[in-house]
Amino acid sequence: MVLGKVRALGIYFDTLNENNLPVFSGGDLVSGRVVVDVAGDVRVKSLDIVARGVAKVRWTESRNGGAHTAYTQNYTEEVEYLHHYDTLIGEEREEECPDESVTVLHTGLHEFAFSFNLPQMALATSFEGKHGSVRYWVKAELHRPWLLPVRAKKEFIVFEHIDINTPLLLAPQAGTKEKTLCCWFCASGPISLSAKIERKGYTPGESIQIFAEVENCSSRVVVPKAALYQNQTFFAKGKGKQIQQLVSNLRGDPLAQGRSQSWEGKMLKIPPVSPSILDCPIIKVEYAVVVYVDVPGGLNLSLSLPLVIGTIPLHACATRTSSISSNCSSLSWLGLQERPEAPPSYSDLAISESQRRDCLQGCDSSCADDDNLGSLQTYITEFRYLPPPLYSEVDPYPDSVQMSRAADIRRPDTCPSR
Repeated sequence: MVLGKVRALGIYFDTLNENNLPVFSGGDLVSGRVVVDVAGDVRVKSLDIVARGVAKVRWTESRNGGAHTAYTQNYTEEVEYLHHYDTLIGEEREEECPDESVTVLHTGLHEFAFSFNLPQMALATSFEGKHGSVRYWVKAELHRPWLLPVRAKKEFIVFEHIDINTPLLLAPQAGTKEKTLCCWFCASGPISLSAKIERKGYTPGESIQIFAEVENCSSRVVVPKAALYQNQTFFAKGKGKQIQQLVSNLRGDPLAQGRSQSWEGKMLKIPPVSPSILDCPIIKVEYAVVVYVDVPGGLNLSLSLPLVIGTIPLHACATRTSSISSNCSSLSWLGLQERPEAPPSYSDLAISESQRRDCLQGCDSSCADDDNLGSLQTYITEFRYLPPPLYSEVDPYPDSVQMSRAADIRRPDTCPSR
């Protein structure tokens, strides 16, 4: 494309990440250069830049307006997050002032710096969806007398950081479901599904450990499966449009009648995906792990566990906390409560009164030079060598234990696998 004496007009950002991409967050300084390459002398009225950030949705639906009548309904909505304007050469252009001053650019490369700050607010993360997008860009326009303007546009990426090291996103997610298959007037046994993941927050590249228990008491061969879905929801004119996309999946082994299957941390990999978008009023991007039982010839038994894809990965201390809480919840989720061990016998550890007096006298003689330190050590020693507390092995609530055991005995066995 011939641009007269302007060979090229380009936009370059000063800050790039490890993948040579311009990535920023709310409040960051965005800086760069507009480079103009000219051949010969070029008269320029102005060089302007505008930076914008816009979330936009658009889709159409066909409507039936009656007999032999149809029309198309358009749904559009827009939210602006950024609008910055600056003039790098010349003054702001005015329509009523034709005699504007011009700047002459001589042969070669000319660089003009620009900078602006992103708003200190919750910005929507850059996103490209089927019915909408969130985009941020810088646009430069070179205006010359009696000629069409030369334009250049360069997009940059904005991430609204989501820290998964919060109690809400570190909490395990679990659920249980059951269904009975019916064929006319004959009902087969139930299919039960229980599933759990260690936490709600993850980052791209991680693997989700899935713990599940499937029991098939029906007459059909079923297959347990799991999938990670991305749910895109778009809003315009009081109406919503939802798109679900499969991100990754896995499957277990076929399960015959009367058999059960356990997943002890089956791994589901998270590929590179967009982070969750939760605060944009017209676009939402949410994730869910769906653990389900594929039932041939019938409706699947499915269990959805919500997920948040963040940008700040899990810290080491949060990993340990999440593991402890996950282990504790696993016991209650599976109905396994460890019986407390019997306490140690204190008869072998009991300290005689003469030994206690000797220890206290030794401590008093060794701490005579420092009254404050001596009194503190005497207090600690006195506490350590007190006789052990009395312990009773008689259960103070015998009735509740007997009732729970009786309830376990009376529990009906509804599945042949048990």
